[in-house]
Amino acid sequence: MERPARLCGLWALLLCAGGGGGGGAAPTDTQPPVTNLSVSVENLCTVIWTWDPPEGASPNCTLRYFSHFDNKQDKKIAPETHRSKEVPLNERICLQVGSQCSTNESDNPSILVEKCTPPPEGDPESAVTELQCVWHNLSYMKCTWLPGRKTSPDTNYTLYYWHSSLGKILQCEDIYREGQHIGCSFALTNLKDSSFEQHSVQIVVKDNAGKIRPSFNIVPLTSHVKPDPPHIKRLFFQNGNLYVQWTNPQNFYSRCLSYQVEVNNSQTETSDIFYVEEAKCQNSEFEGNLEGTICFMVPGVLPDTLNTVRIRVRTNKLCYEDDKLWSNWSQAMSIGENTDPTFYVSMLLATPVIVAGAIIVLLLYLKRLKIIIFPPIPDPGKIFKEMFGDQNDDTLRHVFIIEKWEIQITKGGK
Repeated sequence: MERPARLCGLWALLLCAGGGGGGGAAPTDTQPPVTNLSVSVENLCTVIWTWDPPEGASPNCTLRYFSHFDNKQDKKIAPETHRSKEVPLNERICLQVGSQCSTNESDNPSILVEKCTPPPEGDPESAVTELQCVWHNLSYMKCTWLPGRKTSPDTNYTLYYWHSSLGKILQCEDIYREGQHIGCSFALTNLKDSSFEQHSVQIVVKDNAGKIRPSFNIVPLTSHVKPDPPHIKRLFFQNGNLYVQWTNPQNFYSRCLSYQVEVNNSQTETSDIFYVEEAKCQNSEFEGNLEGTICFMVPGVLPDTLNTVRIRVRTNKLCYEDDKLWSNWSQAMSIGENTDPTFYVSMLLATPVIVAGAIIVLLLYLKRLKIIIFPPIPDPGKIFKEMFGDQNDDTLRHVFIIEKWEIQITKGGK
């Protein structure tokens, strides 16, 4: 009888615990919706939603607010009665908010209340297209775009920008044209600190007359970064290897960059490209001269030919989200024997002349040699004419003289 009594007591405790849990479930019931939900825009692209707690909420409820954007993106449960987001205002942005008594997403919130930003004004085809911005060497930002399809060619564009280090929105003054593209550059150096990865730059492009639709863009400072090209300091050979030493562009740490080394060989007329993630050299030539420099060893380079080296860099994903923008190539530096190309050009031009001269000399020599070996046979008729033709002429001359003398004598005798 003692064991059944204990079991009955245990069941009674479990039932009491269950009953107590049922009595405390009331705060998890569906709460009334939030009130006075409103939306506003600060700076250029910072959208802020605010609301008031629901009326008639349960006193035993610790209110939490469930919110998400269109298509149930970026769900959030928090006790704050506001929410903000940096978003390009090129289209309408909506936020839905509901109240509940738990941080569990599976609990049913109240009826969701929605509030949207107003749509941008103007014809969508009048807005600029291909709006892109690149942060050059952590020093200045360059933005470019193309005019909209329904835009007058003489439209005067204006670019405004803002970031957290600025006290107000600024206008970009340096508007220029590059072919069909239009661009503007502005200084951006105040964000180079340990927390710059948390910043972004808000951009809007519109016209002065308000005839085109504004175009917005948000540029995270962890992407779209293009370094300046590095500077090659020296090249030298040792133990059959080529050592390259260079300095990185300013404003960047070595650990945040990846490298590409190109070596052109004059003899093979080929280009070898080496991808370098971590550039280090263990060489006595660099001892005492390593501060601020990077080294890389290129194996298998022929030292008795001319080798030309170029380097370019890009940001890596250790420090940045974007690793696709290479810098321009550095100025080339060469090492090795430089074979003079004029020698080959001269030889190429002189060879036909030399061959032609040799052929002419050979032909003349062969003709003279032929005369010596095979002399011409004399003409007998010509020889006979030369011998007797001259004698006949002399005989006739003598006969004429004798006859003339005889005539003179005869005349004298008479």
